Amino acid sequence: MNTSPDPRLRTSMGLVLLACIPGLLTLLWLHGWGLLVNLLLCASAAILCETLLLAMRGQPPKPALSDGSALVTAVLLACALPTLAPWWLPVVATSVAIGIGKQAFGGVGRNLFNPAMVGYAFVLLSFPLQMSHWPGPAPGLLESLQQVFTGGHIDAWARPTLLDGLRHNRSLTIDELFASHPGFGSIGGRGSEWANLAFLLGGLFLLQRKVISWHAPAGLLAGLFVFSLLGWNGSGSDSNGSPLLHLFSGSTMLAAFFIATEPVSGPKNEWARLCFGLGAGLLIYLIRTWGSYPDGTAFAILLMNLMAPSLERLALQRQQATR
Repeated sequence: MNTSPDPRLRTSMGLVLLACIPGLLTLLWLHGWGLLVNLLLCASAAILCETLLLAMRGQPPKPALSDGSALVTAVLLACALPTLAPWWLPVVATSVAIGIGKQAFGGVGRNLFNPAMVGYAFVLLSFPLQMSHWPGPAPGLLESLQQVFTGGHIDAWARPTLLDGLRHNRSLTIDELFASHPGFGSIGGRGSEWANLAFLLGGLFLLQRKVISWHAPAGLLAGLFVFSLLGWNGSGSDSNGSPLLHLFSGSTMLAAFFIATEPVSGPKNEWARLCFGLGAGLLIYLIRTWGSYPDGTAFAILLMNLMAPSLERLALQRQQATR
């Protein structure tokens, strides 16, 4: 049996990691050293968990680890998890992502769900308090390490995120909300506008290198734009936010270019990928607006993973009908 990694997969994963660098640097600038701690914890947990599980199955770990897929999962989780979360939170999230989201189905190329979103959804449902704590002004390295490993005191926790503040707003107009809430920037979340632009830049790089196709990102962004436009009633207190606000807040660009494009758990047909993205965009908007969670990317992607086989069948029927 050939256990050497597919060189195309290794190249693709390397380019994905390269494309994440602008977003990682922006998040590091915004949130401080906690992001780097998260990244190291997630990467270490991913490598250790994958090594142990492969050894238990009697497979050599080196070929599987060298394809880079475990490291990509770790990086995506590090970007999504709160900075300065307790050290065990990224470890649990990554272990679930690798163990249940990936290896339980047989390893790379066989997972039914996006592994990173499996890990993220697990800790979001299991530890909602820890998943809702984001620090205020970015602390220094020593304070970050103290908080992560000993639960040291943080002088100020940030107020609810922009999307959470928007969802619970009942009395302020959008203009008043932007003026009063420190989480709002010019068109979206303060700081998250820059993070989304950075991940958009990375996504365009992946499109240019043909690592991903345009169908799922375009579908997700178009779906989110159209449905947020339909649900937008200007600056009234009952407004659900403008399309630009939704496009440049939360994890929109990360979801569009790095999560919805995961090749195994999504459809293979181009028309089906477009529908996959449209459905994810609609679900993200519905969860942001009426759900119990301010963003909802993980649940939207996991639900669309369930729909992927049906979308493939519909695409096949559509091709047969047009012949």
